[in-house]
Amino acid sequence: MTSELVTLFACGDVMPGRGVDQILPHPGDPELREDYVRDANEYVTLAERANGPIPRPAGFSWPWGDAVAVVEEAAPDVRVINLETSVTRSADFAPGKAVHYRMNPDNLPCVAAIRPDVCALANNHVLDFGERGLRESLGALAGAGLAAAGAGLDAAQAGRPAVVPLPDGGRMLVVSCGTASSGIPARWAATATRPGINFLPSLSPAAADALITRTQAARQGGDVIVVSIHWGSNWGYGMDSDQVRFARRLIDGGIDVIHGHSSHHPRPIEVYRGKLILYGCGDCIDDYEGITGYEEYRDDLRLLYFASIAPGTGELAALTMVPMQARNMRLRHAGPTDSRWLAATLSRISREFGSRVEYRPDGRLIMHPPGPCPG
Repeated sequence: MTSELVTLFACGDVMPGRGVDQILPHPGDPELREDYVRDANEYVTLAERANGPIPRPAGFSWPWGDAVAVVEEAAPDVRVINLETSVTRSADFAPGKAVHYRMNPDNLPCVAAIRPDVCALANNHVLDFGERGLRESLGALAGAGLAAAGAGLDAAQAGRPAVVPLPDGGRMLVVSCGTASSGIPARWAATATRPGINFLPSLSPAAADALITRTQAARQGGDVIVVSIHWGSNWGYGMDSDQVRFARRLIDGGIDVIHGHSSHHPRPIEVYRGKLILYGCGDCIDDYEGITGYEEYRDDLRLLYFASIAPGTGELAALTMVPMQARNMRLRHAGPTDSRWLAATLSRISREFGSRVEYRPDGRLIMHPPGPCPG
C-alpha cells in the first residue's frame, strides 16, 4: 500500500566550504593553498562575474534557495546528504592535497537548513585539515544535532551505520564509505587507534562481502539499508565495470539502496532486482559557478532525488527527481528546456541499465525502470 512506503530524499555533494562559507553570516579564514587561488573569496568573484552580485552576508538557507520548499513539500521520511567539507577553524592543511575545503562551524545552520537526518562523511574533503579538523568537525556536527556516518575517532565509529527511526516502525540504516577513485588518500582510513573515514581499499567481491556482513549484523526486521558511497572520477558518464559489479553485489547481499556520489554531474540510474542504484548524484551545493572547462556536462544543473521504497522488501516503488540550477550560489528551479535536457541525458546514459527518465509538465522528472529485473 502507498501509505506503507518510505520516502528517502537524497542529493549529491553538499560543499558549503571555501567560497560558499565566505558568503554566509560567519565567514571563516579564507586562506587557500591551491596552485592558482589563495583566497576563497576569489570563487565568489568568479560566480559574480558569471551571474551577478551575491548578497553578503547571505542567510544560512541562501545556498539551498528553492530546494528548501521543494524538500519540505515532499515531506520525506529520511533525508541523506553527502557533506563534503571539513567543519573547522583549524589551519592544519592536509599535505599532498591540491584542494582543501573548510567551513566555519558557526555556519552549520546552513547545513541544518535542509534538516538532514544523516550527513555522509566518507569523502575526500572531510580530513582536509587533518585529524584535528576531523575531531572538530565531528564535535561541531554532534553539537548541532546533525547525525553523521562514515567518519569517526576510530574504525568502529566510522563504520557504524547511522540509524533513523521510520514513522511506522522499523528503521533506515545509512552506511557511508568511500574509495580511492574519488581522491580519498588511503592514509585517511580509520583504524582501531586512529581517527579517519570508512575507507574501502578496493571494490573487490571480498570488500563487498565484508561491508555486507558488517551492515547486516546491525539489521533488524523492517529495516531499510542505504549504502552511501563516494567513488569515481569527477567527469564522464561511463561507469567502471567494477563499480557496477560492486553495487550489484551489495544488492545481492541485502542492501536496499546505493547512494553514489563524487562526480560533478549526475550519472546513470539502475534498478537491479527491484532496488535502486544511483551511481552518481552529482553536485548539489558548491562554489564552482563561474569555473569553465566542462560546459558539456552542464554541472550548473542539479537534482534532488525522492525515492519511495517498500520497507518490507526494500524495493523501489517510484523515483522522482526535481531539477535545480545554481545561480548566484543559490539553487533555483531549472527551466523547462534545461529540465528536458536533463531527462534526455539521464535516459541516454541509463539506457544500458534499462532505465528511462520522463519530463513531466510540472517540471519533475520520473524514472521508469525496466521490466522484469535481471537475476
